[in-house]
Amino acid sequence: MDQLQLRENEVFATLKKLAGHSFVVIGGYAANAYTLPRFSVDCDIVAERPEAEMIGRALERLGYIRTEMRAGERTGFARYEKSVGASYRVSFDIMIGEVYDRQTGVRIGYRWIFDNSQVMVLKGKTIRNRLKVRVVGPDALFVMKIISCRAADIRDLFMMAFSIRDKKWIKREVSSRFDFSNRLRKVENAVSEGKFRDGLQGVYGLIDGSTFERNLRIIKSFRDIDIQ
Repeated sequence: MDQLQLRENEVFATLKKLAGHSFVVIGGYAANAYTLPRFSVDCDIVAERPEAEMIGRALERLGYIRTEMRAGERTGFARYEKSVGASYRVSFDIMIGEVYDRQTGVRIGYRWIFDNSQVMVLKGKTIRNRLKVRVVGPDALFVMKIISCRAADIRDLFMMAFSIRDKKWIKREVSSRFDFSNRLRKVENAVSEGKFRDGLQGVYGLIDGSTFERNLRIIKSFRDIDIQ
């Protein structure tokens, strides 16, 4: 088993052992539930504070070490890392009570994320493991990723575009938190670059032209959605 498989296998094994706790998977591993799987170094989850503390103790019993902690009264962030193999680490990032995007200042609470989540079969990129776990829903994940709008987020939301269900709801939810036109413009600029498709294929593997054009049309269609 190579290093990528070792790391992903550790993430899935850990998620399975955390099954008794209440949390929602977000981030790259959540995107894997709705599109071609990609490898992710970190596993991002969100939980309310009491549960997050219990998850942290469970991770420590599994050999993880807390390497970072930011905590307020009800919200915060904690990272737990574990060495896998000779020189690689697996990390679990726990968003406590909310997901906070530092670039935009947007805060999305745990209750909204949980209410817009579902139990899904999670897929790996390098291993055959399948695991049922609570994952943020595709529309809510799209909201979170278009708000943060980092390069990896744009790749993910582009690839999962065909899985979204209610574009009007997505646009309304984003607009209630940030300037939707600003975020969509950033996405459109990124996907219009000639190297964007090459970057996608470097992460997800070969993507045929019809799939790329279909998802591109879905992204562009947000311009015409009226939420008034």
